[in-house]
Amino acid sequence: MDITTFLGIIAGIVLVGTAIFMGGALRTFYDLPSVLITIGGTIASTLVNFPFSEIKSVLRITRVAFTERVEDPTVVISEIIGFAEKARREGLLALENSLDYVEDDFLRRGLQLVVDATEPELIREILENDIACSEERHKAGRQIYQAMATYAPAFGMIGTLIGLIQMLRNINDPSSIGPGMATALITTFYGAMLAYLVFMPIAGKLALRSEKESLLRQIMLEGVLAIQSGDNPRIVEEKLRAYLPPAMRANINYRRPAVMDYEGQAQGQGY
Repeated sequence: MDITTFLGIIAGIVLVGTAIFMGGALRTFYDLPSVLITIGGTIASTLVNFPFSEIKSVLRITRVAFTERVEDPTVVISEIIGFAEKARREGLLALENSLDYVEDDFLRRGLQLVVDATEPELIREILENDIACSEERHKAGRQIYQAMATYAPAFGMIGTLIGLIQMLRNINDPSSIGPGMATALITTFYGAMLAYLVFMPIAGKLALRSEKESLLRQIMLEGVLAIQSGDNPRIVEEKLRAYLPPAMRANINYRRPAVMDYEGQAQGQGY
């Protein structure tokens, strides 16, 4: 679980709420019609903009923003180096016995293509197409939150206009102008809070998740091609280390995870 997403949203609500409480009553900032206009309007526009098949995936997409699913690239590189060592020592066909122990579907597919003696150009084409399609799916998910971040302030402004119109109808009563103006502006407040504390940050977190996953898959792709070409495990390691920032390169575990054969016996503990 990525606790920073929870902490960020909760901290924002608490800090804004504290500032409101220090200046007056929190109850002043609650207005049910404003909630209906801002949230209801945002949801309605989102339903108009996107097909229902994509709307259904909102909960799954949201879960991605609140969970840390991407593997540590140093662990993945260590695993790939272990496969490179096994392939160099026993041959590419020996990798087939270990495929059932590979948790990542993308890496397993790439290694299966290597075992099947697929041409390197075709392997690259297949895996790069997989990466591109995955990025497009992630982009579609982000667009839902980006759209809601656009609609929320707009409906906040619509609510403000509605409130101003209703206030001006009672302009002959000066005592109603102040409270009416405050109520009218609450919808703008709701819209801004939803857009800039919830929707846009979640869209940004989803973009970051997608970038990390794409980088990880690019590492896997280059590792698979290096294994197929028969590169020395040390060379494989140097190729893949280039994808990491300098601070992470020292974290690659030189005692790589064991590559298991079909009997479950540990293989590939060192060069």
